[in-house]
Amino acid sequence: MTTMAVPALGAPSADFSMWDSIDWITAEKFVKRLQMRIAKAFREKRYGKAKALQWLLTHSFYGKALAVKRVTENRGAKTPGVDGVTWKTPEQKEAAVLTLKRKGYQTLPLRRIYIPKKNGKQRPLGIPRMFCRAQQALHLLALEPISESLADPNAYGFRPKRSAADAIEQCFKALAQKSAAQWILEGDIRACFDKIDHDWLIANVPMDKAILQKWLKAGYMEKGAFYPSTEGTPQGGIISPCLTVIALSGLEQAVKQAAGYRNKVNVVVYADDFVITGISKEHLEDKIKPAVSAFLKERGLELSQEKTKISHIDEGFDFLGFNVRKYKGKMLIKPARSSIKRFLGNIRETIKSHKTAKTLNLIWLLNPKIRGWANYFCHIVAKETFSYVDHCIVINLLRWIRRRHPKKNAGWQRKKYFRRDGLRNWIFSAVSVKKGKIKRVDLTMASDIPIVRHLKIRAAATPYDPIYRSYFAQRQARQRDRGGAIRQTQPSSDFVATK
Repeated sequence: MTTMAVPALGAPSADFSMWDSIDWITAEKFVKRLQMRIAKAFREKRYGKAKALQWLLTHSFYGKALAVKRVTENRGAKTPGVDGVTWKTPEQKEAAVLTLKRKGYQTLPLRRIYIPKKNGKQRPLGIPRMFCRAQQALHLLALEPISESLADPNAYGFRPKRSAADAIEQCFKALAQKSAAQWILEGDIRACFDKIDHDWLIANVPMDKAILQKWLKAGYMEKGAFYPSTEGTPQGGIISPCLTVIALSGLEQAVKQAAGYRNKVNVVVYADDFVITGISKEHLEDKIKPAVSAFLKERGLELSQEKTKISHIDEGFDFLGFNVRKYKGKMLIKPARSSIKRFLGNIRETIKSHKTAKTLNLIWLLNPKIRGWANYFCHIVAKETFSYVDHCIVINLLRWIRRRHPKKNAGWQRKKYFRRDGLRNWIFSAVSVKKGKIKRVDLTMASDIPIVRHLKIRAAATPYDPIYRSYFAQRQARQRDRGGAIRQTQPSSDFVATK
């Protein structure tokens, strides 16, 4: 039987028989302890100490094991790079941990694929080989504590414990009051991942420079031809989002210095999208926008002229799928029309493309989509929208039913596919028989998801600072309670959750 010896680089000495015998709880505790020490050293400006601790983490057995675990269990685990290799068996994962070393490490070009964007265009993705993905995941463990220390207080994308809900709640806090700023600069960075300057990243990202340069200069393969990479980070790379966070850190301070701290300036950043509030259109145009452009230019980036605009709060603006607007002085945040249209289009396409599917299978396909979309918007003014969405879904299901049974009357169709529960008459339902047990499975209704106000994360909070340990524990407990409340609102006790 093969054994994997844990190197004595600060990790407990032990022998593990096979991949499945690794104590993952111990591994996570060991890595988290090192990450906390890295963050502390960096906050105290002991950069040499932070670098030494990063080296210790990237050479530890537990760090390597967690890196391999991540790349073999995430959504892209079955997608190979240019070498066509994936790690599926415990023996392959075990071998990957033992060979994940810095000495002699060479990158291979990325495999270029394209995925559709919501505007109809194609987004290029660079897929590294599994070994490069594991190296990136390993170095991300050592870099993320530092990126959290560098990130702006009101940056919410690509950061642990933060979400789009936090960004939207910050927009509400910045704009809801009567005395708040009335003008908003909606910003979007053109091809952010593809244009970041390599020299700036190598000079400013606090990690192993040689490894970083190999990733940035790896190039990519497309249709059998090799293309060098002279700028940008691969959008399929695990570490790329963290590099973007570091590249955009300092934007908030640059804007406030240019605009003046008493001019009602607020900056909310999520990935490569951001909103900046200001006292007037001229102030945003003449002072803030040039400051943003100068900040981005230093990093090889520029604003997208098509998506960057200045609007008044009474007209409203769309941000992260939400519409933020004041109605007669009252701030209301609702799902954006484009988000509703895109979601209903996806539901309609799913129903139309499964004309002959069993009712139960169709419900299993639709439920995760409806539940996921409703949960994303369940902390804003969305109850009316949820009812409208439910109505549209039922209309599409009726068309699906009529296509299947053109000769049956409406009463027969309704009785076969819908059930009643109290005052609710249109519950799309099916029966599941598994191991002799009969259960009724209902279609999830968006309006069944309760509206619960989201409590925004503290701007300075980071999971790598021990003073916030109890704070994050309380937030996690609150989220668990809220999840239980949502499950209790689902129709009847025989509802089967399908995800």
